Amino acid sequence: QVQLVESGGGLVQPGGSLRLSCTASGSIFSSSAMGWYRQAPGKERELVAGISRGGSTNYADSVKGRFTISRDNANRDNAKSTVYLQMNSLKPEDTAVYYCNTAPGYYRPFWGKGTLVTISS
Repeated sequence: QVQLVESGGGLVQPGGSLRLSCTASGSIFSSSAMGWYRQAPGKERELVAGISRGGSTNYADSVKGRFTISRDNANRDNAKSTVYLQMNSLKPEDTAVYYCNTAPGYYRPFWGKGTLVTISS
């Protein structure tokens, strides 16, 4: 079954940290570069970090040095892989719903529900 499930969001004070997880089931995800995206209220969805199957990463300028993306590739049995986003030194402007999905240029069958990150004192 093809699934995307994001988790790990919450309310954090400025300067705090969160670790987001995404369980991606299905070969469409295990064979693709993956990314974390976010959508803040009133704004368009944007890519914040991407990672290839081999582990090469790229980041939006706004999160460089603060966010780290990583992935555990799927095992042979269930084509289920996990993508993480470690977020440090969080700022109020990081407040958004965070989604994971295939990276730009790859087929994207649907969007998951996302996980809400709120940075506030």
